[in-house]
Amino acid sequence: MLKKAFFLGGILSFALVSVGSAQGTVAIAGDGDQYTKSQLKKMVQEAHTPEQYEALASYYGEQQESYHQKAKEVHHEWVHQWSYNMSRFAKYPSPADSAKNLYEDYVRKAAEAGAFFAKYSQLAQPADPAMQQRM
Repeated sequence: MLKKAFFLGGILSFALVSVGSAQGTVAIAGDGDQYTKSQLKKMVQEAHTPEQYEALASYYGEQQESYHQKAKEVHHEWVHQWSYNMSRFAKYPSPADSAKNLYEDYVRKAAEAGAFFAKYSQLAQPADPAMQQRM
């Protein structure tokens, strides 16, 4: 009986790990175009035309807006939790600390997406013809 329970526990844990890893390959985008991490990496490697760079800029612009929105929502939660957590003897991490860390993470991700948006937007712009004639 014990062997049977151990065997079933092993199968169950394997199934949970498989489901968890499968969820990691789900698309990472929000409302707009949805790309997996591998698709996005391939798009970055193969991008050479203004249209491809524009698609990447659009994606990162949407990501930036999404992270800004999430940060705004978490900021409200952070302020709310902070107002209730004034005790010096509260356990760490308090809900306010967790909300603050999540807020800072979203702000950092929004800044990274903004940098990529600026990079790919600049690459999407066609080169100035006057500059090409001088070269």
